[in-house]
Amino acid sequence: MSRKRVLVVGGTGYLGQHLLQAFSHGATPPAPSEHQYDVAFTYHSNPPPQPLLHAVPDSLAFSVDLRTGHGLDAISHAFGQVLSTYSIFMVQPAIRTPHVVINCAALSIPRACEMDPTAALSINVPSALISCRRFINIDVNAISVYEGTKSFYKEDDETLAVNVYGKTKVAAEQFISVNYPNFTILRSSIIFGPQTVSPVPKSLPIQWIDSVLAKGNKVDFFHDEFRCPVYVKDVVNIIWRLTNSWISGYERFLKAPKNSSRRIPGVKCRRKNDSKQMQMQMLLNVGGPDRISRVQMAEAVAYYKGYNTSLIKSVSASSVRVDRGVKSPADISMDITKLIQTLDFSPTTFAD
Repeated sequence: MSRKRVLVVGGTGYLGQHLLQAFSHGATPPAPSEHQYDVAFTYHSNPPPQPLLHAVPDSLAFSVDLRTGHGLDAISHAFGQVLSTYSIFMVQPAIRTPHVVINCAALSIPRACEMDPTAALSINVPSALISCRRFINIDVNAISVYEGTKSFYKEDDETLAVNVYGKTKVAAEQFISVNYPNFTILRSSIIFGPQTVSPVPKSLPIQWIDSVLAKGNKVDFFHDEFRCPVYVKDVVNIIWRLTNSWISGYERFLKAPKNSSRRIPGVKCRRKNDSKQMQMQMLLNVGGPDRISRVQMAEAVAYYKGYNTSLIKSVSASSVRVDRGVKSPADISMDITKLIQTLDFSPTTFAD
């Protein structure tokens, strides 16, 4: 059985590092799989940290600038597979691309996006990855595409972002839907979990709450902003399942008789000019099962670590004393029914 090639865009980030470890050689898979993978990843501003390279020694690292696309040609030549004219996508032999591209890269700090909307748009809308669109792209997007005026948003609810970050993510979804024949967009809530093998500079929710409560000083937390935090290893498990489902379905599809009507969840199969084609286009909310406020998140950490809950000061996000330099949606909790039904998977609760 041939090994499949997975490219993680933004592999030095928080989710990216967890994905690299899951897909790397010798790792215990998040879920049973009949496939094995070769893995590559991209980085931008700094060389890959040595702890990460030691953790995934068989992976390939590529310097890529998503604003210009510089560096993607090297991936195509060194890590891409050649697709023949008889492939299900009927592309030219010269096209080379990995089997699966997982895009975790983003300018994800809302304040930074407000300060430089042009950079946010050029990074968060994956136009540079158009050369990698031939197989399947899994794009980790943000739940900030919703306005935040109600609870438990569904995938088909209107997207009406309230800040630049959210607007660039709406633009990303629109671009992917128009230009990518095969994709899965994952609208992720706050991702929490253990620190990465090479610590990331971005503040992580649980670690930040722990650090400020450990100082013994009172800290303000919002009681009127609600999210559905999702465990990082659950997100990895979801992406793993989607990748394996696509690869397995693709191989079964190629082997099936021309008149086969076998259905694959989330995949459209059709015929064109006497050639078989398979298409996956999917949008999923990815969150935990709990709708909780930031105060409730802090209380859960305090109970677990034994901190005095009197340190947690409940305040309103609309308080005039609070200025984050960017508007934040109040309630972007999500309905994850489609996720559970599609993958037969139940995410971990925040308390667990």
